[in-house]
Amino acid sequence: MIDIVRWRYAFYLLSLLIIIPGTIYLLLFGLRLGIDFEGGTFWQIQFEKPVRIEDVRSALAQAGYNEAFVQSFGQQSNTAQGTVTRGVSMRLPEIKENSPEKAKLEQILKSRFGNYEELVFTSVGPAVGREIRNRSIVAIALASLGILGYIAFAFRKVSHPFRYGICAIIAMLHDVLVVVGIFAILGKHFGVEIDALFVTALLTVIGFSVHDTIVVFDRIRENQLRRYGESFEQIVNISVLQTLVRSVNTSMTVIFTLLALYFFGGTTIKHFVLALLIGIVSGTYSSIFNASLLLVSWENKDFLRIFRRAETEAAAT
Repeated sequence: MIDIVRWRYAFYLLSLLIIIPGTIYLLLFGLRLGIDFEGGTFWQIQFEKPVRIEDVRSALAQAGYNEAFVQSFGQQSNTAQGTVTRGVSMRLPEIKENSPEKAKLEQILKSRFGNYEELVFTSVGPAVGREIRNRSIVAIALASLGILGYIAFAFRKVSHPFRYGICAIIAMLHDVLVVVGIFAILGKHFGVEIDALFVTALLTVIGFSVHDTIVVFDRIRENQLRRYGESFEQIVNISVLQTLVRSVNTSMTVIFTLLALYFFGGTTIKHFVLALLIGIVSGTYSSIFNASLLLVSWENKDFLRIFRRAETEAAAT
């Protein structure tokens, strides 16, 4: 029988190696917030003829929007003059739908690049953006507290029920940090912004992660009654192996669906689907190799022993 519990420190180390780079980027550069959180205007258009992104930036600068963020989407091609595209996404200060500012921009773009089709035009004020951001933080915090309380209640008949809740929260935070950290890296190097859909993806990942963790915890609870006399390490190892195939199969069905959406769905949901993909993979890993193994480490007081050993070695030197 495979002894997964024995390799728990290797799984902890792997989690740290995944989390640390994204956390460093998050602390140094933060997330690239979209208009949902900061306010502003998102404008996505498709020209009839290919254009150069540099030329679009120049046209926006001519209109007084020197700090506009412009990027391409859809198909691109390379020419002697550089990369050209028909699809252009622009991030601008707040502009109303039928305002003179927008009419001026439309005139400039049409005079330089010809006709285009407007695909998306969204404008959010800064006050609304701050409110959405604050409510998103509150939603994630309340979800975490609710999960902790529910798991502690559901496992109230086992010894140390709050351990199960805290270990589930740690695994959940692992998944959140993985998703947020990767998007911090993508925001820094590829200009990927987060919006309200990103918060929806995070809450979905939290729910999936905790659901997977509870399945493993429930099997641990059952095996504690069935396998009375065996060590807690053995019970956890058997429980993880019994639920491993089920967890992987469930996750793979979701992952295949998300991959289809990512490659064949619309551009507006691409980042939302990407966040879900990263979170589902991370949630499957953390529920199997983090949450349940943390219970063993807590039961065996592993971290306390490591801390005491470090203190002894420090005192000896």
